[in-house]
Amino acid sequence: MRLHFTKMHGLGNDFVVVDAISHSVTMTSALARQLSDRRFGIGCDQLLVVERPARAGVDFRYRIFNADGSEVEQCGNGARCFARFVVDHGLTDKTAIRVETQSGIIEPRLADGGLVTVDMGVPVFDPARIPFQSDSDAVEQTLEVAGASVVITAVSMGNPHAVQVVNDVDAAPVGVIGPLIEQHPRFPARVNAGFMQIEDRRSIRLRVYERGAGETLACGTGACAAVVAGIRRGLLDSPVRVHTRGGELSIAWAGPGSPVLMTGPAVIVFEGSIEI
Repeated sequence: MRLHFTKMHGLGNDFVVVDAISHSVTMTSALARQLSDRRFGIGCDQLLVVERPARAGVDFRYRIFNADGSEVEQCGNGARCFARFVVDHGLTDKTAIRVETQSGIIEPRLADGGLVTVDMGVPVFDPARIPFQSDSDAVEQTLEVAGASVVITAVSMGNPHAVQVVNDVDAAPVGVIGPLIEQHPRFPARVNAGFMQIEDRRSIRLRVYERGAGETLACGTGACAAVVAGIRRGLLDSPVRVHTRGGELSIAWAGPGSPVLMTGPAVIVFEGSIEI
């Protein structure tokens, strides 16, 4: 069987997108892992599957698989690429769509210049819902990592994040500390580990070690989580420019109870097919 796919990226965070509406596709963790492999497959950080909605009042459903084959709840850069994909492939003529994900409904909106704005929903700070093992929902929490204490802010943007502030994001030991935080026992569903350097009150630099994918060039939900954490800690003012290794995102958040709005690009790289 030949599987048609589209290779896309959002700030270098790259995706294989599969249309399961126009084609018959049964995606499994093993197949997602095979397709994501950069040597023996197509290669990507995450694989996105476009499906018909399973509930009323939404336009599409999409599933997200990490490169290790694990299925996850949410992906910010993937949400922008998803919106670009369904419009460019003629699956909808809407510029604002409602999309069902494992973590709830998101609302991408296509803008001028190839940019996409996504309503990422209201951030969650309740430890039980992140999930994060803690007796309080304090904005600053201490994790014991490799014999040292690391101060993080735990937040869910539909998927769990642990954000820490660092002096120099380039010198931060992301490849060493990132996987230890990702698999920390206080995060029973694992976690995305964010390393944030504050440039000024409206600008940060960010690196993220993503759960199930490793460090990526950009992480949309990680950018949202970092900005939310910075605002809650009194370090940032909305909107915030987030500089990742792959490019820049704009994140706006009006405060507790309000949704996070993420704006950035989504790019189609090439179309292809592969024998599976």
